[in-house]
Amino acid sequence: MLIDGFTVGAQLLNFVILVWLMKRFLYQPVLGAIAAREEKIATELAEAATTQAQAKQQQDTFEQKNQAFDEQRADMLQQARDTAKAEGERLQAQAREAADAASTALAKALRADEQRLRMDLTRHTQQQVFDITRRVLGDLASVGLEQRVCEVFVQRLQAMTGAARDTLAHALKAATTAEPALLRSAFELPAAQQAAVQTALDDTFGQPIPLKFETAPALVSGMELSAQGQKLAWSMSDYLTTLSSGLPEARLGQNGSA
Repeated sequence: MLIDGFTVGAQLLNFVILVWLMKRFLYQPVLGAIAAREEKIATELAEAATTQAQAKQQQDTFEQKNQAFDEQRADMLQQARDTAKAEGERLQAQAREAADAASTALAKALRADEQRLRMDLTRHTQQQVFDITRRVLGDLASVGLEQRVCEVFVQRLQAMTGAARDTLAHALKAATTAEPALLRSAFELPAAQQAAVQTALDDTFGQPIPLKFETAPALVSGMELSAQGQKLAWSMSDYLTTLSSGLPEARLGQNGSA
């Protein structure tokens, strides 16, 4: 078989031209498209990675915030529990204190009422006894008894000494005719007893003492001399009054110390 050189050369030339044309119009665009596609994919992948990283960062931030919120909520709940517990304990303590104060006040009021009732009962009983005693002594009193009382009164007047005598002497010496000393007795004293008392006063205090006589049945067998706010008395009524005013306080003191 003969090989035609021209034909071979033409075929080679055609092959070279075809290769160049394919490279120029087919292979280069395909490579460019492939490169552009790869670049676009790489860009999209980078953007996707960036978006994923941002999403991951946002997720981490959200989780951190969520964790911080959970911790804050737990702290707030614990604080609320502690506050509620403390407030409950305070209210309970306040209620106990109020109850104790009310109980103490009630007990104190009951004790005061009991003491007052005892004191009222004691005072009422004593008053009844003293009233009966006064009536009995009043019924037993007589002019003869009053005369004896006058003698005892004069003896007590003459026996006075010390500061009590000086105070009474000052008051009696300051008495005047317009404002004389006053001598009261349960019965009207006879002239003889009046004179005896007047003489005893004048002799005891060394000068005439202006003196006025009055009757006072409430004295119950006794006599009372008063001048310028000073008083010298001796009577059953004074004894009863002293006893009546003294016993309730003594009784109350015993009840209070019981």
